[in-house]
Amino acid sequence: MAAGRRNPPPWSSKRQGRASGILLLLLGGCVDDMSDQPRYDPLEPSSFFADGRSARPQLPGTVSRDEPLDPVINSGSRDGRLVDALPLPATRELLLRGQRRFAIHCSPCHSALGDGDGVIVRHGFRRPPSLHDERLRLAPLGHFFDVMTRGFGAMPRFSYLLSPDERWAIAAYIRVLQHSQHAALSDVPAQERQRLEQEQTP
Repeated sequence: MAAGRRNPPPWSSKRQGRASGILLLLLGGCVDDMSDQPRYDPLEPSSFFADGRSARPQLPGTVSRDEPLDPVINSGSRDGRLVDALPLPATRELLLRGQRRFAIHCSPCHSALGDGDGVIVRHGFRRPPSLHDERLRLAPLGHFFDVMTRGFGAMPRFSYLLSPDERWAIAAYIRVLQHSQHAALSDVPAQERQRLEQEQTP
């Protein structure tokens, strides 16, 4: 070791204790205020509001950005009565969308034909009514939308899986499916009827 050069003396335990205390105070001041805000748990009461509830009701006229503005599209009824008219344009795209959603969400129980002989019935589960029963063929279109929205009997609600537009698309497809199973040849347009008759001729 070179002459006249000394190692710095080690810190005393007292000085180390002071440094640790200062460090802890500094770290304590770094806590983010966002992590410790006043908040309410769900359904927790509140003494701040006159009604004693922490959850505030929606303002009158509030509409979710995900919901259509037309109340009939959301409810399937007008003035308390189920509607029988499709509140959306009946396009080919809508029916194809309904067909796809029906195949995914409805056919396991109702079958692809809607006769109630779905795959789950073959495994011992409860058989749903045929969509071709007279009662359901005469039911207003809003009935199918309402059942998909709120559920009925053993059928659960599907509103958490399907948007209002998708539920209407399925309802429209159900009506087409019903008509297809009870249509007469006279219901077919003349040009198409001629082609079908030619195909059936041996």
